[in-house]
Amino acid sequence: MRAASPPWSTVLFDLDGTLADTIPLIIASYQHAFREVLQEEVDDVRARSWIGRPLLDALLQESPTHGHELDRVYREWNLANTERLILAFDGVRELLHALAAADVRSAVVTSKRRGAAALALQHVGLDGLIEIAAGLEDTTEHKPQPGPLLHGAALLGVEPADCVYVGDATVDVLAARAAGMAAVAVTWGAGEREDLLATEPDHLCETVAELQALLLGDHGEPAGA
Repeated sequence: MRAASPPWSTVLFDLDGTLADTIPLIIASYQHAFREVLQEEVDDVRARSWIGRPLLDALLQESPTHGHELDRVYREWNLANTERLILAFDGVRELLHALAAADVRSAVVTSKRRGAAALALQHVGLDGLIEIAAGLEDTTEHKPQPGPLLHGAALLGVEPADCVYVGDATVDVLAARAAGMAAVAVTWGAGEREDLLATEPDHLCETVAELQALLLGDHGEPAGA
């Protein structure tokens, strides 16, 4: 039997909710900022709906008058509580090791600022396993536009068609489509399964083990299954 061959030479990953379980941290940061600045309570569902978008854009849409103050308070609290609240997803470190062993390149393209992304990767023990991490300040365009993903591919010197983008939010799938990359949606982050399927990703993975099998060329669930 012929050994499986990875279908893509380069994997670009979203960070929040995909490689690292930052969802509790993000939700708590939103809730703290709205409570401090607007004396307003934000439920988990509402906070989850903002994940994947640039932070300031989401906050200015919610409160044009106080968006910048919300952004400042969010970032201060988020930074102070990252180590306490960030969690590692089981199997992700092993996934990245397996990709490296198969000569598949791994990088991060995130809506976080580079410094926050580096801190998150460090706290979950992934910082030495990612080739580059492209962040919010690297492009003027943001997901679901293709600019960040195209920038990540350019930094690595690879063609978009040779890349797959893996993310947990609808904006991730839409950005991959717009960039001419294959799109893989994962269900262990912020996005709801049905919402992800509605964006028509190439594959949908329910577990890290399933994602690893797909990226190494073994199998994967086609979108809509």
